[in-house]
Amino acid sequence: MKAMALKCYNILVHLIVIVNMNLYRNAAAQKSGLGASFIFGDSLVDAGNNNYLSTLSKANIPPNGIDFKASGGNPTGRYTNGRTIGDIIGEELGQPNFAAPFLAPNATGKAILYGVNYASGGGGILNATGRIFVNRIGMDIQVDYFSITRKKIDKLLGESKAKQYISKQSIFSITVGANDFLNNYLLPILSIGARISQSPDSFIDDMINHFRVQLTRLYKMDARKFVIGNVGPIGCIPYQKTINQLNEDQCVDLANKLALQYNARLKDLLAELNDNLPGATFVLANVYDLVMELIDNYDKYGFTTSSRACCGNGGQFAGIIPCGPSSSICTDRYKHVFWDPYHPSEAANLILAKQLLDGDKRYISPLNLRQLRDL
Repeated sequence: MKAMALKCYNILVHLIVIVNMNLYRNAAAQKSGLGASFIFGDSLVDAGNNNYLSTLSKANIPPNGIDFKASGGNPTGRYTNGRTIGDIIGEELGQPNFAAPFLAPNATGKAILYGVNYASGGGGILNATGRIFVNRIGMDIQVDYFSITRKKIDKLLGESKAKQYISKQSIFSITVGANDFLNNYLLPILSIGARISQSPDSFIDDMINHFRVQLTRLYKMDARKFVIGNVGPIGCIPYQKTINQLNEDQCVDLANKLALQYNARLKDLLAELNDNLPGATFVLANVYDLVMELIDNYDKYGFTTSSRACCGNGGQFAGIIPCGPSSSICTDRYKHVFWDPYHPSEAANLILAKQLLDGDKRYISPLNLRQLRDL
């Protein structure tokens, strides 16, 4: 009888140890993992919102997504061959699921607690940006959409827990601005009149003033951890090189100068918001220098070209017609910095994401993204 009681006692102790270990593991996982990733911006991070719009800007056609394992290589609406930079960062920070596109039917119920993707191909900071595509979701509407999500999270968690979840366990990632130049200010069809009447300084003033309001609106809905990407070297994308008939090692000066001018103002804006919005941390992702490093030193990173699109048609760099079923496609997708005339390949996105996650202040400041998550 004594032996039996001792055996039962030992089993019970063993079970308690296992339960406690599991609780500890779960608590540690929860602490180290990202609660939610809320993604805003343009086609660089769109995960499929444009699939649900009547728009000329769509990526839900092959061979887009050919290397996206979660869909078995089928297109999802991502403007690349695999994962976007937002997908990769979410995974690396411990997010168990990709943030669902806001307009997708599965962006409902508890799924939104992993985060939501509001980004839209063709979208920009200014409402006029991207009108050439007929429909797209600009930043003003993306913030409106987040306010809908915010109310749903209140209902799921209760107001007090929801506020804590949004402010402490969520990251707000915003990649926007390139279209305001490419598909607004620099677009000959739409912008020639605007450029006569509006100087670059004045146009960038408009961008910064609109962006300040948009970021402050998110702050007022309890967003506290922000990562904001600046505009990359848009004068070096295959589309710009092709239409301007440049050599492989040349870029369009005006486009890059505008990007750098905006980026300097953006840096000042984020410093201002860090000073004036208590409890908020605005992190600047230096996308311009990161992408320029890949373009200039592509061979160092195992690429064979940083000029030619892997998927596209037209001109020396396959840079005129967007990627689609009739496009020529390279066989060595992981050797191309650019997937199509505008967007990086998954291989490039992996390198960019690594620097944002763990890099130093040249590329991500004042904190990297792992540090931001753990704040």
